[in-house]
Amino acid sequence: MITLKTDKGDIRIELFEAEAPITCANFKKYVRDGFYKNTIFHRVIPGFMIQGGGFDTSFTQKPAGSPIKNEAANQISNKRGTIAMARTSVVDSATCQFFINLVDNDFLDFKAPTPQHYGYCVFGKVVSGMEAVDAIAAVETGRRGMHQDVPVENVVILDAVEE
Repeated sequence: MITLKTDKGDIRIELFEAEAPITCANFKKYVRDGFYKNTIFHRVIPGFMIQGGGFDTSFTQKPAGSPIKNEAANQISNKRGTIAMARTSVVDSATCQFFINLVDNDFLDFKAPTPQHYGYCVFGKVVSGMEAVDAIAAVETGRRGMHQDVPVENVVILDAVEE
């Protein structure tokens, strides 16, 4: 169990360690190393997802570790309240950034072992704190440099702890 302590409330996450062992071990290492402390949710799209874990409160991207294998073929669907790894268009490019699905986003699921159909690995689900997730989803957003959908006021992950 991981708790993201945010300035909008705590978000408790149950990890799917049997279904996504590489992803869960990677996420837990970032948690244990204190990487997520004082990072922000830097991308908020109502009706889609909230994304965090990569930028500090001054909107500087933090240096991440090595990319991990994408475990999206575990067939766990991107349903409301699940947490998944963010990545680039490269299938195995996830490092530290994650997102929490605000709605069922089945189009993000694994469909085939091809770059365009590989999907995004779900590795856990919110077991309490969806009201904090929804509060984050409701913040005002705008542009910041080349980034869109950035909260106008920082939404901070004060700490992330393993229980």
